[in-house]
Amino acid sequence: MATVKRWSVDIYIDEHSHERRTWAEARLHTKDASDLHGTGTAHRNAYDREVPEIGDEFAAARALADLAEKLRLAAVADVEQITFSGRAAAPAPAVHTPLDRRG
Repeated sequence: MATVKRWSVDIYIDEHSHERRTWAEARLHTKDASDLHGTGTAHRNAYDREVPEIGDEFAAARALADLAEKLRLAAVADVEQITFSGRAAAPAPAVHTPLDRRG
């Protein structure tokens, strides 16, 4: 039977209108001890109209992208730890090109 897991992400957004800057943090919640979060910012050009939702969207998207990269790197580190723990790495398979033909 399949096991269903539920993870959630909270996104916190902080606007600094006087600085024309929006900051966001995306925090991942899992059942294990993982503490992963990503951050992102958006800056409004002084000549652009003030539309806070756009800054929120850019900052949140960048925070989620940062979180996604950190999650990917955590998975890679977990695989490397399991693969190389307590034993020598397996040799790389031989790669043969058409120029390697002998015979």
